[in-house]
Amino acid sequence: MNWQHGNDSDYEMYEELYNPEQGDRQARRQRKAKAKHVPKKSQDAVLRELADVGVLEGENSFQTTYQPSRYEAEWLLTSLTDFYRQDYITDVLAQVRGGKEASVYRCAARVGLDEGIELVAAKVYRPRKFRQLRNDKMYREGRVVLTAEGHEIKATDDRIMRALGKKTEYGMQVEHTSWLMYEFRTLQQLHAAGAAVPKPYAVSENAILMGYIGGADLAAPALSDVQLEADEAEPLFAETLRNVELMLANGMIHGDLSAYNILYWEGEITVIDFPQVTNSRSNKQAYFILQRDIERVCDYFAEQGARSAENPNGILRRLWKRHVEREQDRVNLEADMSRLEVSEESGE
Repeated sequence: MNWQHGNDSDYEMYEELYNPEQGDRQARRQRKAKAKHVPKKSQDAVLRELADVGVLEGENSFQTTYQPSRYEAEWLLTSLTDFYRQDYITDVLAQVRGGKEASVYRCAARVGLDEGIELVAAKVYRPRKFRQLRNDKMYREGRVVLTAEGHEIKATDDRIMRALGKKTEYGMQVEHTSWLMYEFRTLQQLHAAGAAVPKPYAVSENAILMGYIGGADLAAPALSDVQLEADEAEPLFAETLRNVELMLANGMIHGDLSAYNILYWEGEITVIDFPQVTNSRSNKQAYFILQRDIERVCDYFAEQGARSAENPNGILRRLWKRHVEREQDRVNLEADMSRLEVSEESGE
């Protein structure tokens, strides 16, 4: 196995985008045209505010080894303070992964959080105004809205439904919470079912605490950065399909599956990033979304030498028929039997 670790963190792109002091004059002009955000608070104001609530000073201070930049400090520390106060983590050690919607940090776990576990990963969502959720409506079709406790919001709740429809500030917050809770609840369900996913530990308003994949100084790379050995491609492709099939058996489609969202560590894979999880039984775009997921992973593994990955269409049809069409047939049969029972009871 060979892989290359990027020289620059994805987070540098984020900082550069919102820091008008970075880069040359031409880059500043380009950023000015694309991003009009101006931080409302100075770094000192942010730090004073955090200190006021006991994040940085006092007996329960949250001092981190990792030093966030001035543009990262407020949302990072406020997002993780709940985990610190609840004694899930004792330190933030490093940023290990940056993304368009969230960044992931390696944290020191409280002794006793889980047997033999010293490190955990905290996935912190970026402020909503900075995130880029691409066509999220397509994935939300067929999904109920979830509260911060993971409960379903009823469609008869007119206040929330109006806020969602009008995209008000409150509606955007409800949507953000639901998006995050879907990822956490999906991790819970899949981990319990035996999927190769990080173990979920806790969730807060803006972050998820989960199992960490990697070493003390180096996080597991994505498969996109890995050149597999000749004898690894086939078994790892089979393991990837096992996870795709397990998701389908639970009515789920990853929604953004590719070599970028599969980690590799010590010969094993871990599937990550589930906010776009799609309902395979009620989303009208489910077939297209599953097709895209399968084609992406097949492209990668075929390039790595997995011969069984060279027929993505055959794999798609087999899995769809086994887990979606048969489920639909079962539901239809149960509905027919129920109608028949009602008819017999009424004497018709």
